[in-house]
Amino acid sequence: MKQIKIFDTTLRDGEQSPGCSMNLREKIEVARCLERLKVDVIEAGFAISSPGDFESVQTIARTVKECSVASLARAAVKDIDTAWEAVKDAVDPRIHLFIATSPLHMEYKLRMKPEEVLARTAEMVKYAKHYCSNIEFSAEDATRSDPAFLAKIVDVAIRNGATTVNIPDTVGYTTPSEMRWLIEYLRENVENSDTVDFSVHCHNDLGMACANSLAGVLGGATQIECTINGLGERAGNTSMEEVVMAMRTRGDIYKATTRIDTTQIYRASKTVYDIIGQSAPLNKPIVGKNAFMHESGIHQHGVLANKQTYEIMTPESIGIRADNIVLGKHSGKHAFETRLKELGYALSTEELLRCFEEFKILCDKKKTVSDADLEALVAHSAKKEAKAVGGYELDWFAVHTSNFTTATSTISLKRGEERFEAVCLGDGPIDASFKAIDAIMKPVPHSFAEYTINSISEGKDTLGSVTLRLCAQGRVFPGRGLSTDIIEASILAYIDAANRLQDTFPNSETDKEA
Repeated sequence: MKQIKIFDTTLRDGEQSPGCSMNLREKIEVARCLERLKVDVIEAGFAISSPGDFESVQTIARTVKECSVASLARAAVKDIDTAWEAVKDAVDPRIHLFIATSPLHMEYKLRMKPEEVLARTAEMVKYAKHYCSNIEFSAEDATRSDPAFLAKIVDVAIRNGATTVNIPDTVGYTTPSEMRWLIEYLRENVENSDTVDFSVHCHNDLGMACANSLAGVLGGATQIECTINGLGERAGNTSMEEVVMAMRTRGDIYKATTRIDTTQIYRASKTVYDIIGQSAPLNKPIVGKNAFMHESGIHQHGVLANKQTYEIMTPESIGIRADNIVLGKHSGKHAFETRLKELGYALSTEELLRCFEEFKILCDKKKTVSDADLEALVAHSAKKEAKAVGGYELDWFAVHTSNFTTATSTISLKRGEERFEAVCLGDGPIDASFKAIDAIMKPVPHSFAEYTINSISEGKDTLGSVTLRLCAQGRVFPGRGLSTDIIEASILAYIDAANRLQDTFPNSETDKEA
């Protein structure tokens, strides 16, 4: 079978979409998930876009050992210099440079003539090549470009040293038949096209990103650019889990395989959703809660007789364990550590001790602790550890509420050695608690885009997960809290989001006083 490389851009294209921003520690956590998945290339960011992006690309390049690490760069000297500085310490550094090639983009965005774009491509690919051998060239908005001109610019890129040529469907405009034809056309009309990898990068504006990427493979593409959970600009990118499992399930059609360890898919998906404060839609292919559930009587009968009647893949193939063993308050640290290792978590001694302490606290509130509880606990513990320096933490809270009195909440927060208290009234305990937090933190004006409560596992004593998203000055700030007490989970989620808000807009009254 043909080997297809997986180029994951969760940390670049995915992370730059609204509400999906991550701090450095969170990016490292995602990069480690991608390394366990065995993706071929991690696009760690757009190094020149900000000092923070440069730092994250550089740190990931120095951390990851099993994948190539790439940085995006415009076809400009300074961009390429910065990209190289960020990725040069990687095991296999890649510079990924791009320039627009559609008539619309060349005229209105670049304000360049086609001949100038060809010349710039030749010059910049050659310039990038003097840094490293692994060079990817992308023709932005390729699917709305003139095919003959696209063939010329691809030829120029290859002649000057590109080893991968990417054909992006930048605005999700094309269809599967068109994408297959375009890759076949370029393969046939570009000299030495067999010496490079052809890549496809498809957006999901019309819901065809996965189909278009697979059509590209049928046309001769040998690399797919995608993201975990399909994150990305507007409607998102090709979903990594979908294209990988499609090729794995329908090998008879695509005659292609990847090196992805599919048993790591579910964990990677959940990690990313947790970090950005979201959960998978119920009907999300592969990783949604309903993906392997059957309610129809006919379906249930068939599955009980033979799972293959209604399941074309198994939950275990993506890392969902069927033997959901539970732990309890009598379980020791060894059993706890063993179970985490079976779930794929390799924690340091310090992390293990911290998680074990939280596990014991949870056991006092909950009779049995499931795998889902453990995964949520580890993710929450990592998030607490990754809180911004100087950020606020919950010290304690007390609420009073009834259906005939106004709710009252007293909140105590700590920041370093300092403690702050506030008492507020509100329309219910959550509203009163949020007002008390605002009275202490004094964040910039903001609104709520989302507030969601989910249960982690079954039973009335389950852990509750609260996710919320705050909007301020055109940006979105996610927060997540976890507790068997839904009011506490809500408070923790709000503090998490408010800390992120204050990191970005620090000129609040509180920070001026500090």
